[in-house]
Amino acid sequence: MANSARNTPGAEPQETIVYDESNALENVQSFYEKNKKTLSTVTTAILVVVVGYFGYMKMYKGPNDEKAAAALYWPQLYFSADSLNQALNGDGKNLGFSKLATKYSGTPAGNIARYYEGACYLKMGDFQKAIKSFEGFNGKGTALENQAAGLTGMAYMESGNTAKAIESFKKATSDKEDVLVTPMYLYQLGLAYQTAGQNNEAKEAFKRLRDEYPRSLQAKDVDKELARLGELN
Repeated sequence: MANSARNTPGAEPQETIVYDESNALENVQSFYEKNKKTLSTVTTAILVVVVGYFGYMKMYKGPNDEKAAAALYWPQLYFSADSLNQALNGDGKNLGFSKLATKYSGTPAGNIARYYEGACYLKMGDFQKAIKSFEGFNGKGTALENQAAGLTGMAYMESGNTAKAIESFKKATSDKEDVLVTPMYLYQLGLAYQTAGQNNEAKEAFKRLRDEYPRSLQAKDVDKELARLGELN
């Protein structure tokens, strides 16, 4: 992700922040290639950074949101640097996502802070707290709605609640026009159905992935999954 905000924590923030979305997408694809079978929590959290910045830019960079953007700047920087404790709890000078979510409760800034709080907990392996944070995030009408549902599903899978994971992955795959998030979580939905022993449902998820998103990275592996389920071309 090309980003002029990658300063050393403690330095003064730059006034101009430049994001290269094409490079960000390439990073997502590269990480997926290295984690084809199952998106690890670490990989998922890296994806959160990418998609989360898109949502951040869309929701907060208007002229009326400068104060909120300034408050979120440092914890997002710590998050992108993998300094999760500082991102979550602050550095003694700048507030972290948890306190920002409370301070700006009921505002877009507090909402996005709650989303990142969940991302921190997910990456730290505290799946129950991640679920609580994601479920406290109101993604309706935002660029992060389906992504948050997918990450909630990942947290449920990691915590062993396959039924809830399936429910979340189904929500995450509701937007047919989203060619990044939907195929990613269709693949995870298929895997979750397999874990639950619901092989017919798994086949349907994988077939939808194959037929509707044939150019997605996840589609490269779907024939193997279908073959394991006895579905041969």
